[in-house]
Order: sequence, then C-alpha cells, then structure tokens
Amino acid sequence: MGLLQGKTALITGASKGIGRAIALRFAQEGANVAFTYLSSVEKGQALEKELADLGVKAKGYRSDASDFQAAEELVVSVLADFGTLDVLVNNAGITQDGLLMRMTEAQWDEVLRVNLKSVFNLTKAATRPFMKQKNGSIINLTSVVGIRGNAGQANYAASKAGIIGFTKSVALELGSRNIRSNAIAPGFIETEMTHDLANKEEWLKGIPLKRGGTPEEVADCAVFLASDLSRYITGQVLQVDGGMLT
Repeated sequence: MGLLQGKTALITGASKGIGRAIALRFAQEGANVAFTYLSSVEKGQALEKELADLGVKAKGYRSDASDFQAAEELVVSVLADFGTLDVLVNNAGITQDGLLMRMTEAQWDEVLRVNLKSVFNLTKAATRPFMKQKNGSIINLTSVVGIRGNAGQANYAASKAGIIGFTKSVALELGSRNIRSNAIAPGFIETEMTHDLANKEEWLKGIPLKRGGTPEEVADCAVFLASDLSRYITGQVLQVDGGMLT
C-alpha cells in the first residue's frame, strides 16, 4: 500500500521538471493523478501514458492555470473524471529574469500572473470540494528566492514571496475544515530552468551539501505533505535546499 493510496491529486505544470517528478512519485505511492500542461503537448501525453503504466488513473488537461475561468472549469472536469479531489499541487511557474532597471512592465505582469495568480485561481476553485468533504491538502511551490530575494529576479522573487503569504493565510482560513495549506521552497534544483544559469558554480559553493538537488528530492517532500504523515502540519514552508538558507 502506497502512502497516497486512494487519493486523487491535481498537479499544475507537470509536463517537465519538478511537476513531472511529483506526478510520478504520487503515482508510485498509489495516487490517481490529474495534471495540467500548456505548451508541452507531446510531453504531457507521454506523461499520461507513463503514469497509467504505473497502474493508477491518470489524465492530462491542456489548461492555463493563470486563467481564472479555465481553473474553475479544470476542477469541475477533474471532479467529473475522477469523482474526488484530495490534493492540489500548485507548481506552474515561469521566469523572465532581468535587472529592475531593464525589466519591462510586461515581464513583471507575466511572471506575477503565471506564478502567483494561478495559485489563487486553483486554490479558490478547489476550496469548495475540499470544504464539502472536510479534508484536503494544498501544496504550493515557492522558492528560496521568495525568502531571501535574488538580484535580477525581482519579479520571480515577488511572486514566490507572495505565494508564502497566501499559503499561510489559507492555512488560517481553512484549518477549521481540516484543509491544510503548506509550501515547498526548493533551492538550487537541477532542471531545465536552472541548466543554463550563469552563476551556477557560485550557487553550488554556498550549499552546505555541496550539490544541487534533484526534482525527485522535491517530490519526496510533496509526498510527505500530501500524505497523512503530515496531518498535523499546516501553514509551513519546507525548504528543500541542501542547507542553503540556514
């Protein structure tokens, strides 16, 4: 019996990187997995097959988490297809880096819309079914950058810091209904997003464990927060960063 046996999870932005790793780990632990993708259609279809091969129910939805109406419709579709929703993982995110002096209004708006508004959209849509069943786990992907900031990422850091404030507020609002809200703050994780980072060696020097993390190590933390092992944990930010921020 897996740790997530019988649970249904919805994961946004799961076609690659951390989202993909979470989807696979959840399926390995027995969860039925609904997930979204946007531009990576082929990767989304491949993931759906990979998850189904693990013996769970799996379905990918082409949906834009930053679109309020689309998020509402997505949750309705997931409930119709799976019959239940127990875990929401808000993972969809982008970067559009640049120094503040050169950052355009469009770069600011786009990152805040995709990274922060999407968390509001999906959480709001999932709250009704969670309240009805008096149970649910919300897991929001933030970043160590949302805690300490980072030069050249004012928009990204602001969006990720916003997720932390949102996570804690939701924990306070929904705790009495047995709905938990937590965040994961990954540090330097080896993904497509960090592959070409200019100051990569500098980052690694500052990590006590002296290496980057893997998407699977973030996924293990998500399994913990989705499972009943963390049933008395809410409003927390768990750093998966090799000790970078201690």
